[in-house]
Amino acid sequence: MPTRNRSSIEIEQGPARAGVERSEPGGRAELDAGAAPPARRGLSGDVVEEALVRARLRERGLAVERLSDEERERLADGVIDELLADSGARSEREVLGADGLLGDLTRRLIERALDAELTEHVGYEHGQPPPGGAGNPRNGTTPKTVLTEHGPVRIDQPRDRDSSFEPRLVRKGQRRLDGIDAKVVALYAGGMTTREIETYLAGLYGPGVGRDTVSRVTAAVLEDAKAWQTRPLEAIYPILYLDALVIKIRDGQAVRNIACYLAIGVNCDGERDVLGIWFQRTEGAKFWLAVLTELKQRGVQDVLVCCVDGLAGFPEAIEAVFPEAWVQTCIVHQIRSSLRFVPYRDRRAVARDLKRIYTAVDRDHAEQELERFAEIWDARYPMISRSWTERWERIVPFLAFPPDVRRIVYTTNTIEALNRQIRKVIKTRGSFPTEDSARKLLFLAITAAQRNWRSAYNWSSALAAFRIHFGDRLPDSAI
Repeated sequence: MPTRNRSSIEIEQGPARAGVERSEPGGRAELDAGAAPPARRGLSGDVVEEALVRARLRERGLAVERLSDEERERLADGVIDELLADSGARSEREVLGADGLLGDLTRRLIERALDAELTEHVGYEHGQPPPGGAGNPRNGTTPKTVLTEHGPVRIDQPRDRDSSFEPRLVRKGQRRLDGIDAKVVALYAGGMTTREIETYLAGLYGPGVGRDTVSRVTAAVLEDAKAWQTRPLEAIYPILYLDALVIKIRDGQAVRNIACYLAIGVNCDGERDVLGIWFQRTEGAKFWLAVLTELKQRGVQDVLVCCVDGLAGFPEAIEAVFPEAWVQTCIVHQIRSSLRFVPYRDRRAVARDLKRIYTAVDRDHAEQELERFAEIWDARYPMISRSWTERWERIVPFLAFPPDVRRIVYTTNTIEALNRQIRKVIKTRGSFPTEDSARKLLFLAITAAQRNWRSAYNWSSALAAFRIHFGDRLPDSAI
């Protein structure tokens, strides 16, 4: 065929033929000469021939001009039309089924790719003699069934004589393509159990993915979770949120409530990051001390503001590891604790007077509001003002910041929101069989939640306020 430039490639765009007679053995449909078939875009034989020539040249390592997007689209449409016409496939099963046209195309693509890999390995094309005589020739094929996103596909995997060929597309011993493993992990991350995943995939693809397979696939997630748990951390976190939620884990014949400790750090760029997951029978300041010590060993040198709930001994545990940190008791937790024993008839009035305390202009005005609150309510509820007074030094640090900065340091709502997302995932689980199974699912839930996180609210103003109050503890690069 003579060499031509791209501009010389002509694509036929003539009208559809009014009558086409097609008669082939095997029961293929015939079109009457008088009936007008559906319009199809014409495909020049020159274009097909040109594409084949280019493919052969590329296989020989020669530079060739690529087809235009329009030419490539028409070539693809023409091939699809011919495949549908030759196969006679019309129904969903005939086109999309595992034994249909799509399954056959998948099989041929996999086998073609594997054959290309073997050609690269042995150094000669299929059907040609080995270069230099014996060497390492091809050695036939091995039948193998792999599970794809279109169902099980039976392929012939090529071999070489000395068994040194290691295919990359479908590895030795591999029975599922990577897309299936990704689906298993996604279903597991959505909260489905291994039994539910097995049932779902069996209905979708047929037998082939059992509970043991699901467990092996998700085992890789556990390795990722452990590597994530021990990764190095940043040196400075302006804000650190600490909290725990309770999950159920089987312990022998009993199911126990286990505290799952979580830490979220906000770095100097305003980006939030979950720093780790820890498990303990109960929530206590002693274990929080161990958590904070681990964070320091992983690279955290300083924390400016640490926001926590009202757990007894918590501030002392934080200051033992980060002595210069401002410990901020979560105002939302403090209000909930204060209203716990207030009857419904007084709850709104008590909450209104408490709001005057934590929305005060500064610390001095907040103290005045607390005294006023005590005068009004101590006769009925003396425990409220006493609780605020005992924790006062841990309640008021946020009042040193401007009003538009206070909202990101005075509450643990950031970590409470994460806890809610985790509970949505685990609510279908009565309990976890092991701590590792809980770690896998929580890691996947956290990873999914972090994809939608944005920078902390009004972070530029917060950085300016931190620079004023903490001075050189905040690095110059953070401004």
